[in-house]
Amino acid sequence: MENRIGTGFDVHAFSEERRLILGGVHVPFDKGLAGHSDADVLVHALMDAMLGAAALGDIGKAFPDSDDSFKDISSLKLLERVRDMIGKAGYRLVNADMTVICQRPKLAPYIDEMRENIAGVLGVEPGRISVKATTTEKLGFTGRGEGIAAEAVCLLETTI
Repeated sequence: MENRIGTGFDVHAFSEERRLILGGVHVPFDKGLAGHSDADVLVHALMDAMLGAAALGDIGKAFPDSDDSFKDISSLKLLERVRDMIGKAGYRLVNADMTVICQRPKLAPYIDEMRENIAGVLGVEPGRISVKATTTEKLGFTGRGEGIAAEAVCLLETTI
């Protein structure tokens, strides 16, 4: 059996014309995130971690923003595709640990639902999915309220 670790990072600027979606959850807030898909920065970081661990590139390669079929698509739908891609390559997710970095909004009330959404798509128990939130103490672009960042690490194992 082989194990592989992957890391992912993503960032999106705030947009007043979008809803805020994180971990597949609509988080009530006065801004959403700008992007080609639904701009779910948390799921994007996880997909990059999974694709990287399997040496399958990144989400820009898998789902280019030049392809209109991905316009406004749910990132959970893209996560399904990543799950299938890593499965075809002979891997499955063991666990994932993710951190959302933003000053606002406060995310604690939504974290369990995010974990359940992600676990459901990946076919694992929610105990294998960790989602945390932190601020940057008002420093940098996230601290100034210009956008949200997320980072992820995951462990894959071979299925063969």
